[in-house]
Amino acid sequence: MIGKLKGRVDEIGEDHLILDVGGVGYLVYCPARVLQGLPSPGEAAALHIETIVREDMIRLYGFSSRAEQAWFQLLMTVQGVGAKVALAALGVMSASEIANAIALGDTAAITRTPGIGKRVAERIVTELKSKAPAYSSVDADTISVSQQASSGASSAVSDAVSALVNLGYPSAQASGAVSKAVKSAGEGADTATLIRLGLKELSV
Repeated sequence: MIGKLKGRVDEIGEDHLILDVGGVGYLVYCPARVLQGLPSPGEAAALHIETIVREDMIRLYGFSSRAEQAWFQLLMTVQGVGAKVALAALGVMSASEIANAIALGDTAAITRTPGIGKRVAERIVTELKSKAPAYSSVDADTISVSQQASSGASSAVSDAVSALVNLGYPSAQASGAVSKAVKSAGEGADTATLIRLGLKELSV
């Protein structure tokens, strides 16, 4: 099993590259973000490799980090997400952005990926939310606030997040601002106070 390849970039295609390793050209499929970050043909490159073996093919998938590879593996555990869609997701978002979106329940961010609709995005969040915090750069308080807001239960926190989202702020930003507002005003703060303080945080 191939775990990593180091060689020289021979050719870069729309969704793949050919990596020359000691005179052998390996065809490696990569997310768009990885392909865009590759050096020019002839220059050295190294990729973490995921090998997928099917009855009719063997394919190599390349990633710039272990975190990207881990999310590729995790995404494919969700029904409706194959290698092509998982690769597309990592082309649209970085590994940490995927983790943040899942941790915050931000299905809108996930549906930016071609091939992922609302139902599949909800399934990704539901099935992977327990794993996301380990990869996420979002603090636990913000995740907690976001989960309250997405639970559907009416509260000052969820109402404040909803109001900020309605004003056009992404849910991740809105949750982060309300999280800081709660720390500042206290757990018993009303919706109006949390909105005011949240807007102040967002304007900094």
